[in-house]
Amino acid sequence: MTTEAVFTRDGEAFVPSIHARGPWDAGSLHGGAPTALLAHAIEALETPGSMRCVRLAVEFPRAVPLEPVLASARLTRGGRKLALAEARLTTLDGTEVLRANATLLRRGDVELPQAALPAPEPEVPGPQDGAVESWSGGGETAGFHLTAIELRFVRGDWGRGPALGWFRFRMPVVAGEEPSPLQRAVAFADFGNGLSRALDFREHLFINTDLTVHLHREPVGEWVSLDARTDLDRSGVGQSTSILRDEQGRIGVAAQSLFVDTRR
Repeated sequence: MTTEAVFTRDGEAFVPSIHARGPWDAGSLHGGAPTALLAHAIEALETPGSMRCVRLAVEFPRAVPLEPVLASARLTRGGRKLALAEARLTTLDGTEVLRANATLLRRGDVELPQAALPAPEPEVPGPQDGAVESWSGGGETAGFHLTAIELRFVRGDWGRGPALGWFRFRMPVVAGEEPSPLQRAVAFADFGNGLSRALDFREHLFINTDLTVHLHREPVGEWVSLDARTDLDRSGVGQSTSILRDEQGRIGVAAQSLFVDTRR
């Protein structure tokens, strides 16, 4: 990883770098960057015992501006086995730009019969089998999708249709900190609609208005893959769905609702 970072702390605020920028607007963040920041806030919560996030449901009420933000989280239901939390991202003037709800479950050690464990999946090509790809949707030279992450396609490409790609961070989410497994998973999950885009970026908008990630297992290692597809309707609505994996196998699923329109 480089010494640069997606966000840098400034007191209680997190200041985004150019590496947090998204593809839709030069003054707005990519959804994966602030989503990882909400995960960071949830992981900092004090819980009665060791717990991990198994579901993160994020809503994007408006574009997240490329300016300092505050990330906060609180437990809405405490418990040793099950806890619920909510997190918010606001600008310094108090405007809410992102919110999320999370489900936390205790970390246990449960003996399971072999028959209950997942059956082996068909072999999926690993990151070593893919070539490094760069975004081809515009003329930008820096952004979350360009400089904060590395992407290797092993099926499909930036053309149209379902695709499978492996992601890893090139830099920390927060300066001086190693990205956590949760931060990696939810940040990369936001790429589903871009990875499997069904429309030409220059002619249409296909912006996700939310992101829901379910993780039955935390990713191991730096690589997370998305096996993504997009389905569209002429009403101007779409959905992207992704299977998430690490190099050991499946870890969860993600879904995004899409606002679809022609560029005017």
